[in-house]
Formats: sequence, C-alpha cells, structure tokens
Amino acid sequence: MPKKTLAAVALALPLALLLGACASPGAGSDASAGSDGPVRIGVVGAGDPYWETYVEAAADEGIEVELVDFSEYTQPNPALTAGELDLNQFQHIIYLATYNVQSDEDLVPIGSTAIYPLGLYSSQYDTVADIPAGETVAVPNDESNQARGLLVLQSAGLIELKDGGSIFSTVADVLDSSKVTVEALDAAFTATSLPDVAAAIINNDFVEDAGLSFEDAIATDDPSDPNALPYVNIFAARAEDADNETYRKLVEIYQTTQEVQDGVQEASGNTADLLQTPAEELVTSLEDVEEDIRANQ
Repeated sequence: MPKKTLAAVALALPLALLLGACASPGAGSDASAGSDGPVRIGVVGAGDPYWETYVEAAADEGIEVELVDFSEYTQPNPALTAGELDLNQFQHIIYLATYNVQSDEDLVPIGSTAIYPLGLYSSQYDTVADIPAGETVAVPNDESNQARGLLVLQSAGLIELKDGGSIFSTVADVLDSSKVTVEALDAAFTATSLPDVAAAIINNDFVEDAGLSFEDAIATDDPSDPNALPYVNIFAARAEDADNETYRKLVEIYQTTQEVQDGVQEASGNTADLLQTPAEELVTSLEDVEEDIRANQ
C-alpha cells in the first residue's frame, strides 16, 4: 500500500521550539553511580536488536546496563518513580508531562533520542480516500497519543475536531459532522483491531509486531514540523538524578554510537528523525507543556 505523507500537524501548544552498578534513588550527580550493579533502564520493545548493541556499547565504556522490558506504556514511569528503575526510554515529552501532572511527580528528561511519525494503517483500504463514510477508526486511548492520533485523522480529512483540535483533544471532541467514527483502544491493541475497523492509528512500537511495515501507513503526521517537537522521545530520570554523570554518559552513548543509531533507524523503517538535543532545552519544553496541561485541567 502506498504511503501518504500529510501536511504538518497543527498543535495548539505555545511551546518554545526546543529540542535541542545500580544507582539508588538518591544517587544525585554521583559520577560513580552504577558501580554496585547495573543501571536498570525501562523500555517498551527490548527485543529490537539495537538494544543489545547499546548494552554492549555501554559495557565498552565500563557501564553495565540491564534492560527492563514493559508491555504497556503505563508501567515504566511508576517503576522509575518507585526506584525500581534508574532510567526509562520509551516516551515523548507530552507523555511525560501528562504523567507528572496527573501523578504529582517530577521525572525529568536528560537526553533526546528521536522523533517518529505516527501512522494510520488499514488492512482493508489502500488509501484514506477509499475509507467509506460511517466506518470506524481506532486510536490509542492514552491521552497524549490519542490527541496526536486524532490530529492525524483530522489532517487526513476523516474527522473534524472541536475548536480545530489540540494536544488535549479526546474522542469526545470528534464532531458529529466527521466522516468516520472513532474508537479509543489500548495502544497495544489498535493493531490487532485492524480486521474489525476500517483503519487504526498504530504506535511505532507495535507496527512490525503486527506483521506490518512502516511503508504500509496510508497517512502520517510530519515529525520534521517544529510544532511536532513536543513529541520528541527522551531518556527520563528522577529529578535528583538529573545531573548523574553515568546516566548522562548513557545518553551520549545512545546518541553517538553509530551502530546504535543505525539500528534505531532500521527498527523505525527509516522513519526516525534522530536528535541530540541539550537536556536543558528538553526540561524547558517539559515545563511549558506541564504548565499548559495544568491550565487546561
């Protein structure tokens, strides 16, 4: 099926266009963190080959890494907060901001990884135009990805959103005048819903697991647009560990090891926009998003 790249997603958030041995929860900026055991990093999709390459690259720098794989996006942040992890790497800034505000926590980004387009897939139709009126389309049910998915559907001409849509849009904001109806499902299940719906927004982590390729997307947003920058993916840590030198080194290893970067790109179907953004800019962006989330509560 041909891939159709959409015009940039319009986001309503007034962000500055910014990107950019197991440590105990109180390790802070201790450069020796990890000396007593592995650094535990929570991820979603540890089976991607580049993670093994990353662990080996960290070992070459004298840092032992243990990957902790999660099946759901809702799990790694509470695990990090509870001290069961030292870092996690699975989410974008908006997702982290939403967690912090809702949970009254203060996890922080310490480095960027990449930004990925979000795609619409169908097992029944080759193009968006082929989808008949009145059909059902699935989107992820977590707040940040649901809003992003809805914006993709609006850009594709499948729905209309109240007040033009924003990063806070939900299924309840889909207007009755829309071409299709929308159903919100757990992100892990939107792919398996394809036989039952006309199309589904599928997060990158689940595309290949569903037997799809990224080229199968019939619509995507545009990750290169500055307004999409709140969706940059990050390494996150507890606030007291923001300056931990070992953790910062692990970010650097991820960003600068060519074999890791090549693996990330391959795993994304060559869709990733790889980034090296200063942590200070990521934190500023997070604070801006959190402020807007609180203002919209």
